[in-house]
Amino acid sequence: MERTSPANPGTTAPCPARARKWSDSQPAGLEHVGRSREGHSGPGAPAVPTFALSRMGSDPVLLKTRAPLGSIADSLRASDGQLHAKAPTKPPRTPSLVLPHASGRPPTYCELVPRVPSSQGSPSGHSYPEPEAPWWEAQEKEEEERCFVRPQAEVSFCPPDNPSGLLGPQNRPLEPKVLRTLRGLFLEHHPGSIALHLLLADCQATGLLGVTKAQQDAMGVASGLELLTLPHGHRLRSELLERHEALVLAGALAVLGCTGPLEERAAALRGLVELALALRPGAAGDLPGLAAVMGALLMPQVSRLERTWRQLRRSHTEAALAFEQELKPLMRALDEGAGPCDPGEVALPHVAPVVRLLEGEELPGPMDESCEQLLRTLQGARQMARDAPKFHEAAVRRLRGFRPNGELREALTTGFVRKLLWGSRGEGAPRATRLEKFQCVLSVLSQRLEPDPLRAQTLGHAGFRGPQQETKEVIPGCSYSQTGWDPAP
Repeated sequence: MERTSPANPGTTAPCPARARKWSDSQPAGLEHVGRSREGHSGPGAPAVPTFALSRMGSDPVLLKTRAPLGSIADSLRASDGQLHAKAPTKPPRTPSLVLPHASGRPPTYCELVPRVPSSQGSPSGHSYPEPEAPWWEAQEKEEEERCFVRPQAEVSFCPPDNPSGLLGPQNRPLEPKVLRTLRGLFLEHHPGSIALHLLLADCQATGLLGVTKAQQDAMGVASGLELLTLPHGHRLRSELLERHEALVLAGALAVLGCTGPLEERAAALRGLVELALALRPGAAGDLPGLAAVMGALLMPQVSRLERTWRQLRRSHTEAALAFEQELKPLMRALDEGAGPCDPGEVALPHVAPVVRLLEGEELPGPMDESCEQLLRTLQGARQMARDAPKFHEAAVRRLRGFRPNGELREALTTGFVRKLLWGSRGEGAPRATRLEKFQCVLSVLSQRLEPDPLRAQTLGHAGFRGPQQETKEVIPGCSYSQTGWDPAP
């Protein structure tokens, strides 16, 4: 068979590629389709690009000239095994595509990673823009090594007060229309979806996700989990405490606001229990959200509803057993600093104990037990700050592919819950005053649902005619009557 050899054996010349006829695969049916450049180029003739040899195995790429896909495919079919009548079996080999010539880049002798030419990515004239990933899925760039920057000011992670799609600019506390909208909104989503919405809102309020470069420079650390353990994290700790207490009150109001039949309140209890199960470690892993839901279920105004809890055990036995045997022991362990805190099963750790401790609140219980709890809480805070990057990865992994509902996401923010409970006028009152008066409101609602016989008899002798006659101003700027919340005169 005729072969083409270079004119000078001492020099390296590109060898022509072999092409194969489509008629047969016998040696007689093979012919050379590539010739040397000297044989095809004449005076004044245009230069014809030379095709590269088919690269097999780990052979280096010698040429940077782009070759058509058809010639590459034809050269691959003419393998050495097809020169015989019965080709021996060989392991499949995938040749690398010829790399395009990149301007401004020195030629590469050996290319180990195959690359696809840019012209082969998509058909000409058609572009397919990739969908934009949410901000919590955006991959952060690797930070350069930098020196410690002294914190300049306290940082807040609460979103700005944008115009709300559910509340008006001047809303009253607990507007009935808004409450009905929220009830339908929560009924449209299953507990797992609500848990992810709450996880996203808690991660943003804690400073675990969505922290900008400017905020990191201002607070001197990279995460809110580190900031809340530092002296200049007082504002963040106050915001987290207010968010926890507001969510607890909102959860209790979801039960105490059911003035219909007994089954309706039992269904509300079941919904909160299912939400707590969806927030526990191993599921969504949102421990601040779990603490808020459990705080609502364990409030005295809710736990005293004996007939409602009895109906829950009768109608929804599984939820009642999960609450008594799983959720209550888990919450007790988390409050004592002995609960699960592994970033693998927890996306956001339980921050309420360390926040209360650093804000000067005393730990409940005897002195010896409180000292042990104090040590566990401080050690957990150190570990939480150390594992902040792991918690960030766990939260991003939980929320990957999640597309939240805009209204439900807004309904779980701290600013919305505060305006919903106290109104646009009452939210500016001191925090302690607001919480104390709303506790009185919940006590009135609880007594209205299931009156205490002894207390009702005592109040009856004292001239008390029931909560419908109560017009005392319990919220700054409004008063509670039988018809609901009315602006104060």
